[in-house]
Order: sequence, then C-alpha cells, then structure tokens
Amino acid sequence: MDTVVAQPIPAAMAPAAAARPVVNANPGFGERLMALPAKRKFLLGAGLAALLAIVAAMAMMSSQGDYKVLYANLSDKDGGAILAQLSQMNVPYKHADGGAAILVPADKVHDVRLKLASAGLPKGSVTGFELMDNARFGITQFQERLTFQRGLEGELTRSIMALAAVQSARVHLALPNQNGFFREQQKPSASVMLTLHPGRTLDRAQVAGIVHLVSSSVPELNPKAVSVLDQTGALISGPTDAAANGGLDAQQLQYVNQIEAMHTKRILDILEPVVGRDNLRAQVTAEVDFSQTESTSEQFKPNQGSAADQATVRSQQTSSSTGGANAQPSGVPGAASNQPPVPATAPINGAAQPLQAAQGGNAATAGPSRAESVTNYEVDKTVRVTRNATGTVKRLNAAVVVNHRTNTDAKGKTTTVPLSAEELDKLTALVRETIGFSQDRGDSVKVVNAPFKVEKITPADVPLWKQPETIDLLRTMAIPGALTLLALIVVFGAIRPALKAVESSRPAPMLDAVIDDAQTLGNDPQALPALEAPQSDRRLEDARSFAKENPGAVAAIVRTWVSKEA
Repeated sequence: MDTVVAQPIPAAMAPAAAARPVVNANPGFGERLMALPAKRKFLLGAGLAALLAIVAAMAMMSSQGDYKVLYANLSDKDGGAILAQLSQMNVPYKHADGGAAILVPADKVHDVRLKLASAGLPKGSVTGFELMDNARFGITQFQERLTFQRGLEGELTRSIMALAAVQSARVHLALPNQNGFFREQQKPSASVMLTLHPGRTLDRAQVAGIVHLVSSSVPELNPKAVSVLDQTGALISGPTDAAANGGLDAQQLQYVNQIEAMHTKRILDILEPVVGRDNLRAQVTAEVDFSQTESTSEQFKPNQGSAADQATVRSQQTSSSTGGANAQPSGVPGAASNQPPVPATAPINGAAQPLQAAQGGNAATAGPSRAESVTNYEVDKTVRVTRNATGTVKRLNAAVVVNHRTNTDAKGKTTTVPLSAEELDKLTALVRETIGFSQDRGDSVKVVNAPFKVEKITPADVPLWKQPETIDLLRTMAIPGALTLLALIVVFGAIRPALKAVESSRPAPMLDAVIDDAQTLGNDPQALPALEAPQSDRRLEDARSFAKENPGAVAAIVRTWVSKEA
C-alpha cells in the first residue's frame, strides 16, 4: 500500500487564511428556528399550546376525587334549584341515573348538604311545625289553621318514616272547622299512604301502632276513622274482606307458614345425615282451623243412692189447724197440765204422725184437727260450656323426594342406584315420627325416590367487547385515551415535523470540516468565495468549486482524515 504523505502548507497561505473573515458555519437552535417559514412556526406554536392544554386537562381529571350522591329522587323543580345554588357556591357536580341523582366530590357532601339546608333546599323534604316560625304579619285565621294542619301532617310523616320498613309516607288530615253553633259536630278523619322498602311488610301490630299514633295526635279522632294504605293501594288497616269471609289474614297466614316451616325443618334435620344435604327435598302442607266455637249443655240426672243422703231440700212448708172451741180444760191443775203440745214432725217417707194433744188432756173431747206438710227437693243439673281453641292443626301432608344413591367402583366410575323398598319404608317411618303422624286426623306422608336432574351451567359465550367489565373499563378509559390520542396527533402532526425542519437546516459535520480546512489550506485566498448564506446547498457548491480549483489541498485534507493524523 502506498503511503500518503501530507504536503506542508505553504507559509503564504497562513496569512491569507488568517486575514479572511470567519463565517459561522454551525448556527444555534434559535437561529435555525427563526429561519423556518412562517407556516412551520405557526404549526409548532399551535402544537405546543395544544399539548400543554391536553396535559393540563389530564392533570385536572386525575386530581378530581371520588363523587358521591348528594340527593336522589328529586323533582325537576328541586333539582334545578339545587344546581343553581351549587353553581353560585362554585361546587363541581355531576348527574347520574338520567338526572335523578346529583353527585358532588366526596369530601364536600356533608358541607354542601348543610349549606343547602340553611338555604331551605330541597323544598320537597318533609317539614313540620317549623312552618309556624315563618308566620307573616296579617295572616288570616284560615291560613293559620291551614299552616298548623300542614305542620301536624309533616310531624306525623316524620314519625311514621322512622319505622324501619317504611321508605316514605304521606299523611292527610281532614280537620273540620269546629263551631259551637252547630248542633252536630263533624268528626275529624285521617288517611296514611305508605311506601314500604322492597321485601318489607308490616304486621297487624305495626299497622295498629300507626293508627294509634295518628289518632292520639289529633284531638277527638276515632281510630276507626284512620285509613292506612300501602303503595299498591291495598287497605291494610281494619278487618279485611278475606278475614270477614272466613279466609286467612296476614297474622294467620304467618302462623301457618311457621307451622309448615317447623315441620319441614324437622324432616330435613332427621334425613340429611342419612341421605346427604343435596339429596333431599321436603315440603309440608298444614291445614289449620282458626274457627272459634262455644257450646253450652245442661244435663238433668235422677238422685242416686239414699234419698236421705243425696236429696237436697229446696223448700219446706208445714200447716196445722185444730177444732173444738167448747172443750173444757181437763187434767190436774198446775204446771204439768199447762204445757204446750209437742210440735208435729213429718217424716220424709211414710205417713204423717197424728197430732198430739196437751199432756194430760182428753183427745176425744179436743175436737177435729188438720195438719199439712209440703217439701220441695232440688233436681240434679249439670251446665257445661265448651270453647274450642283457635289455630288447631286439622291435617298434615308431607311430601319428600330422595335422590338415588351414588356408588363409585374401584376404577372411579360413578353410578346411581335407586333405594330399595325397605330403605324407603324406614325413611317413611322416620318422617311420620318426626311430624307427629296421626291416622285419626287424616295425615298423609309420601316418600318418593327419584334421580335428581343436574343441569350443567355453561358460561355464556359473550364477546369480549360486550362483557360488562370491558364496557366499564372502556367508559373509564375513554376520556384519558382520547386525550392521549389527541396528544400523539399533535406531537407527530405538528411538533415533530417542525423539529425535523429545524434539524435539517443544520449543515453536515464533514461538510463543515471540509469548508473550514479548505478556507485554511486554500492556495489562493481570493479564489474561495465568502460563505455568507447558511443554506447547505450554497456551501456544497462552494466546496465543489474549491475542490476543482485546488485539488491538491483537498487531497491533503482527505489524506489527513484517512490517516487520522489531524
């Protein structure tokens, strides 16, 4: 390989090169940016502004906290008033459920509610006697009475809504104007409209409590004049038509359900350890008699045993009379003959004894006598009053279904085998003893062995883009994704082309070195034109012309680069 020797630079060239003016061959970023066309500058500025706006929007969205419900189920009037108040308070809000709910940041819910309450919002809330606080001067008696009635209705509504099963309530009072000139005063009445929570009911005791609450709060209001309705329009106060016609009311139906559930639980508890929890189904039907019967009976029986021992004297009457007014006294004078006769006695059975004359007297000369005795005896009588108990079980019907037995062989294969007749008889005997089977009452028990059908639950083949999780994720990431896509469009559509244009205006490093070395090593300083324009095409043409005019100098420069001696 031939060795290339660098030629020395003539000394005459150094003063010429030093005397030549230095040209800025590597302009800065600001100079290149200012050299761009106006259209490029505008796109670059607009892109940067849009990118900053997108970044600020994403930062604001990420800084917002969780939103919670401020009020729900508002009327349009109350909702509009609340939104206007929130706008005045500079509180951000959102809508949910088609505008039925208003959401605010979670950390401001309680503060906003207190401020809205001080402003009297929402107006649709229940108000009580606080209506009397805003009484105007010059109010009429009718308006005052109407305000009092509205306040009383609101207080009753608040009390009723305190019940756990009541979601909302409305109370209507009919308070007639009492006047002392009316001969017959009209009595007040009330109506209560209840909206219960889903799955909740009120028993008769709770309904009676509501009726008593309303009737006790209004003077001279009879509890019978209070009507309570549920959200379906059914009257739940007072006797129902079903009860009047011999049907079951709510309390009786609940009692029947308790009896059936108790017997069903007994069957499950006794058979589940034998056949397994998932291999048994049982139902019990009970016929309960809620009728009330009262009977009275009287029985008359003859006296038994000896009359003297068993008979009871009810009344006794005895009368006697004696004749002989001309009878002369006889006998020995003195105290012995002056004694009164012994009173006659009448035996219970047998003939009456004759009347006895005075001691020592002469009966033949006493004259005619007469004696009567009447005795009344009590008759044996029995009075029996019988009242039958309510809620007596008349009949029980039990139906039990038992699954086939599952057997597994040595190879792990599972088969189902029906139960034998002897096993079914044992299960039937257990069920009868459990429910208290009575043949006289007409109870029936049926135990059936049948294979249970197991349904295979196959997952629904829902596309990924239709799954609820995917839809929620897309809704959550929609706005951030859109902002990110817009930022990428701005960066690659406006900012990046402008930056590439700025970078392309910078001259290549090798070309700059060639031009600098050419300016230094040129033989003729006057032959090298001044590079005043920063454009790369101008410098390239200058380098080409210099290479044509000074091939030796260019060759020495290239030789120096190759040998890495420079």
